[in-house]
Amino acid sequence: MSLSHTDLPEELPDANTGGCRATREILDRVGDKWSLYIIASLANGTRRFNELKRGIDGISQRMLTLTLRGMERDGLITRTIYPTIPPRVDYDLTELGRTLLGPVMALVNWANDNQLAIAEAHQRFDEAPEPGTVPAQGIINRRR
Repeated sequence: MSLSHTDLPEELPDANTGGCRATREILDRVGDKWSLYIIASLANGTRRFNELKRGIDGISQRMLTLTLRGMERDGLITRTIYPTIPPRVDYDLTELGRTLLGPVMALVNWANDNQLAIAEAHQRFDEAPEPGTVPAQGIINRRR
């Protein structure tokens, strides 16, 4: 599937209006790596805090807490507290949050499908000489 000019909005928000800022703030939230992982983790239903933490490699407890709070504030997830000892807290996607599953899972699938191509591009880039430089062939490094 290719993106055509008909898939783009007719008019982008003016950079000097609140619409552009609001769009940027929303994209900052849903586009950060932890939110993407949380949305993907909740794709199959409700999860407890520690299930999310164990399932998202590298996220700290504080970052998970902050991200979940932000997503709850944005109306993307619900937080349900059960009065047990210790208290049980479940997280789930709201209807609004579920609308993100298609785009997020498409992005996750794209990343999975293109890991090798990207790794190869990294290697080519890292091995190439810097633009505008001449490879030093036969030159002795005379550092002291």
